[in-house]
Amino acid sequence: MAAEIVNQIGGADGSAAAGEAGTGAGNGTGTGPGGTGSAGAAAEQGAEEPSDTGFDAAFALHRGGKMAVRATVPVRDKDDLSLAYTPGVARVCSAIAERPELVHDYTWKSQVVAVVTDGTAVLGLGDIGPEASLPVMEGKAILFKQFGGVDAVPLALGTTDTDEIVDTVVRLAPSFGGVNLEDIAAPRCFEIERRLQERLDIPVFHDDQHGTAVVTLAALRNAAKLTGRSLGDLRAVISGAGAAGVAIAKFLLAAGVGDVAVADRKGIVSADRDDLTDVKRELAGLTNRAGLTGSLESALAGADVFIGVSGGTVPEAAVASMAPEAFVFAMANPDPEVHPDVAHRHAAVVATGRSDYPNQINNVLAFPGIFAGALQVRASRITEGMKIAAADALADVVGDELSADYVIPSPFDERVAPAVTAAVAAAARAEGVARR
Repeated sequence: MAAEIVNQIGGADGSAAAGEAGTGAGNGTGTGPGGTGSAGAAAEQGAEEPSDTGFDAAFALHRGGKMAVRATVPVRDKDDLSLAYTPGVARVCSAIAERPELVHDYTWKSQVVAVVTDGTAVLGLGDIGPEASLPVMEGKAILFKQFGGVDAVPLALGTTDTDEIVDTVVRLAPSFGGVNLEDIAAPRCFEIERRLQERLDIPVFHDDQHGTAVVTLAALRNAAKLTGRSLGDLRAVISGAGAAGVAIAKFLLAAGVGDVAVADRKGIVSADRDDLTDVKRELAGLTNRAGLTGSLESALAGADVFIGVSGGTVPEAAVASMAPEAFVFAMANPDPEVHPDVAHRHAAVVATGRSDYPNQINNVLAFPGIFAGALQVRASRITEGMKIAAADALADVVGDELSADYVIPSPFDERVAPAVTAAVAAAARAEGVARR
């Protein structure tokens, strides 16, 4: 390829260790094309930031954006120019026109992912629009690079129409090796992902669904191992029937969890309800083998696992009613559904979505390696088997260090991405979706 993404807080070649990202973000001294990093420049110039509290390091870091593009080949003289561009480039174009598969060898297509959003479900901010979503999409792109060595391009679309999103991504797809859907509100996100995968022969992956599910399963496997149980022994209750909740429920069942019940604002998603969307009606047919009805709190009585992806607060009495040696994965940010101090009074293993507590369920543990593995073998899609392989590899990184406070590795553990990448690539070959 002749270009790559360079983030403004790490190395231009993407080789900065994951642990260095925090250092770069803190001091704003990263370099980009043409000079010092934007955060450092803003701080040195005393630029005013739109903050009510004076200087804000987050605004300083983001000034000018967090990423750029740089060449991977030199253009120093007319000879270089004649190879990188006309007339030399014409020979490469002609070869690709005759043999389209050569695009993977002579462009960056097989090493770059589109990060696509419509800005309707951004973090905990909700529907803030495409422009306001860009800082998150840039952040996602540099995480792809820092943690997986994968280039990624943020694409914030100015439409929320399902047909328009699908058609737009299909038209853009020839430029990319994969598509990462991001922060698109449910239930449209399910249809968009399904339709794109039907029309494209490259991986399409909604990280809010599947990345969360992969990391959750990895942590749950280790928690079960720590307490001498199998996944089949567990009954789980999920708070939240949006993108993450639906995906986690389906994924846990596919992995062999004994039973899963999902609750939305109106209680347990069950077949006897007449207010269910098509997505929830399908979910009701797959989950809740125990036939539970009523509230989330009532479903937690005797449950082995609580998984929170909804916000709100679960009463301590409901947590106390769970089975002995229960697991509480309260992943809402910034305020978990169950405060860790409360959860620890009643549960054997506690996980959150926050970095300041042990056992952070963080998607960055999954999506960089999943895409790196899929791109490595030019997979046509990301299968359930590939996701389960990613979860198993992630769980195995913990190894003999397994403890109640360590059922999932840190995002900064340098073993994570290579392990997930290798496992996903092998699974793609085993399942017949690899093309090399």
